[in-house]
Amino acid sequence: MFLTRIFGRTLYAAAKSEASAAAAAASSSSSKLPHNPLEEFFEVDRNPEDDKPVVYGRSWKASELRLKSWDDLNKLWYVLLKEKNMLMTQRQMLHAQNLRFPNPERVPKVRKSMCRIKHVLTERALDEPDARRSAEMKRMINSL
Repeated sequence: MFLTRIFGRTLYAAAKSEASAAAAAASSSSSKLPHNPLEEFFEVDRNPEDDKPVVYGRSWKASELRLKSWDDLNKLWYVLLKEKNMLMTQRQMLHAQNLRFPNPERVPKVRKSMCRIKHVLTERALDEPDARRSAEMKRMINSL
């Protein structure tokens, strides 16, 4: 627990300082800077002191997901996984600092969407006439 707090704060401080350094460097020069991968685990563009509530979207419906291709669903899965990781990191970091996690309703929306993607992919695997391909699809779905 203690190590989590230290490493969480250290990682957040490093990401925040690199983000501010990158913003300062970008304003002073017009060259493109390398992307910091740690920024993807934090909402660096949102100021927590803002009193204005931010409204986030809803979860994906299964009927909408059924219209998407296998590749689109696969890409959407990884976008949602990235969002879930970012939310969990932010929640843990704020919890370690005894701060309130803003918009906790985002976590169930992401979780529901991921569950619905798995459901739609499972439906497609069950409808597949080729047994070998169906088994391969099920293995891939279970590995998600």
